[in-house]
Amino acid sequence: MSLQGKIQVSMHGAAGEVTGSCTLVEMEGLRFLVDCGMFQGGGDAYGKNQRALAFDVRHLDFVLLTHAHIDHSGLLPRLAMLGYRGPIYATAATTDLLQVLLLDSAHIQEKESEWQLRRSHRSGRGGRGLQPPLYTVTQAQECLKLLRAVDYDTPLHPASGVSVRFRDAGHILGSAILEVQIDTADGPRKLVFSGDLGQPGRPVLRDPEFIAEADLLCIESTYGNRVHRPLEDTEAELIRAFEHTFGEKRGNIIIPAFAVGRTQEILYVLGGLVRQGRLPHLKIYVDSPMADAATRITLKYRHLWDDETRDLMAWQEANPQAVRVHFTADVEESMALNDIREGAVIISASGMCDAGRIKHHLAYNLPRPESTVLITGFQAAGTLGRRLVDGARTVRLFGQIVPVRADVHTIGGLSAHADQQALLDWVGHFSRAPGQVRVVHGEPEAAEALRDAIEQRYGWANVAVARCNDPVIV
Repeated sequence: MSLQGKIQVSMHGAAGEVTGSCTLVEMEGLRFLVDCGMFQGGGDAYGKNQRALAFDVRHLDFVLLTHAHIDHSGLLPRLAMLGYRGPIYATAATTDLLQVLLLDSAHIQEKESEWQLRRSHRSGRGGRGLQPPLYTVTQAQECLKLLRAVDYDTPLHPASGVSVRFRDAGHILGSAILEVQIDTADGPRKLVFSGDLGQPGRPVLRDPEFIAEADLLCIESTYGNRVHRPLEDTEAELIRAFEHTFGEKRGNIIIPAFAVGRTQEILYVLGGLVRQGRLPHLKIYVDSPMADAATRITLKYRHLWDDETRDLMAWQEANPQAVRVHFTADVEESMALNDIREGAVIISASGMCDAGRIKHHLAYNLPRPESTVLITGFQAAGTLGRRLVDGARTVRLFGQIVPVRADVHTIGGLSAHADQQALLDWVGHFSRAPGQVRVVHGEPEAAEALRDAIEQRYGWANVAVARCNDPVIV
């Protein structure tokens, strides 16, 4: 059955920025979303999330999800709260991760709202001007009932005349590139959504799969203007930071890390350096219930790992004393980490330092010159992590001004996002230029740099930086 008319594709987020991914695909008789992400970072994020989904969600036929990160999935409970009752399709690993991530997101919002209320009453405002949670834990639980698991490379037919394939994106566990073919009166049209692409040759996951053709390609550009440091240089930088902190300053190392993907990758890299004898035996504390759950899910999906990760895991299981990883069980155990004065590696979420237990560890360790904070991932504009990367000498945490006396190092080579070179190489595997290309999920300079690089390398004249609510006709 052919669907009448042209296809209209509109970006409702992650256009000119790296959060809030949400793309609406429409034509006569068909409406669906690709991703439904939360805006993160900056003082206006809450308002943007409230204003998001400004279309009739009840008339959507289905939702396709590239992966579980909150900037791609975090508004799914709000979508359901606003009346959506259709299926949400994602890989099996993604559906498992969402059981953790969405409930955690809702829990953080509820706790933040409670904290604001208490502070408002103490200041005499009586609760005026508060920001209620975007959704509650109960609403997130209801949303999870809509999830439908899909296998990689297995055709899905979510509607008549529509075929979808989820291809491995190599970004985090379960991440996918989406190939969507829609039959129209003018013939089939293929839409390709890169989601977030992983950096080839990095540990734990397989490299991104290649796509041959598309009528419309939407490609991410988080690092569209940068090339990551080689992994060997990153490892050398990590070793220097450990030697300086543990050997000279005799302090602790604090690592803000996303619970899904980044935490597991850091554990892999540190384990590998210990195995090679380049780092001493380590005691690592992972202070994130979500990271604990995500690691258990990662162990469940060993068939998605690369060969090197399977080999390292076998070594660690045979040498448990080399890298002792302890997942904190409760808040009391988390607080007890403050009593450790030196020699500890503390990994905690969130990765951009704007929520979760990492804020408590930063409040305690940033004023300590003997401590070191290792920033290992992208920090969006407006986040606490970005302020630390930019060299802030003081930051505000829990309403208090906190001096930054600890060393802050940015370790760029561990990014789970493809850099400019990897993005260009991935694009180069298309057998012919897509009919249209839209560069998404990048701050303006990064998106524009990737657009220019694609045009210069491949001579494609149909590449444009996506703009919010500026539809593409396919």
